[in-house]
Amino acid sequence: MGELSPIYRHAEVYDAFYQGRNRSYEAEEEERARTLVGYVRARNASASSLLDVACGTGRNLRCLVQEFEHVEGLDLAEDMLRVARKRLPGVPLHQGDMRDFHLDRRFDVITCLFSSLAYLNDAEQLNAALRCFGRHLNPGGVIVVEPWYLPEDAQSGRVVADVVTVGGQTISRVSHTVVEGRTSRMRAHFLVADSENGIYHFTDLHILSLFTRQEYEKAFAEAGVPAVEFIRTRRDRPGLYIGVKP
Repeated sequence: MGELSPIYRHAEVYDAFYQGRNRSYEAEEEERARTLVGYVRARNASASSLLDVACGTGRNLRCLVQEFEHVEGLDLAEDMLRVARKRLPGVPLHQGDMRDFHLDRRFDVITCLFSSLAYLNDAEQLNAALRCFGRHLNPGGVIVVEPWYLPEDAQSGRVVADVVTVGGQTISRVSHTVVEGRTSRMRAHFLVADSENGIYHFTDLHILSLFTRQEYEKAFAEAGVPAVEFIRTRRDRPGLYIGVKP
């Protein structure tokens, strides 16, 4: 895992862009959360505590606080946590690295969504992260991971462009993704304009590892979860890996 991409130091821009990109974004977030809770309850009906790793600005946790008695979040980017703390007053939020964090409790559910594990550099780091998840998971607990694409499914040469306006701020984003070996390299240019700051620009580079299904399954085994199920979700998402700790 290398240096954080600039977008994770522009948390308000991150939030505004994804909100403006999809008018039904909040409704889709809530639907995703309901689906996730359904998967968890089917495997552990009494689950009452949840840790969201790579929680970002807390939008996903916002949809889960009513579903579990106790929730916490963890993220590497302090600026993302700054926004999450405003959104989730009273919810414990921790700054930490998913490969090696140490909290003072275990949880019934640990989630890591939006392909965040793909920012790990190699299978060794993937195994370390899942081992850390396993140390923080109660017996019978559920791990839910949203992966990045498998090597055979990754698209190269993809260009995506969006312009959104939210709360008086206009954001233009153009990205180009190529496959290089076992990684997807996505470079994105952001042009942001508002009345207070004028116009400014920054460039993002995201290097996402293309782990195989066998590598994800081995990482779950390293977490003490020897059986993992892969679930297909929406056509435009890579699916979910779900495992239960014996």
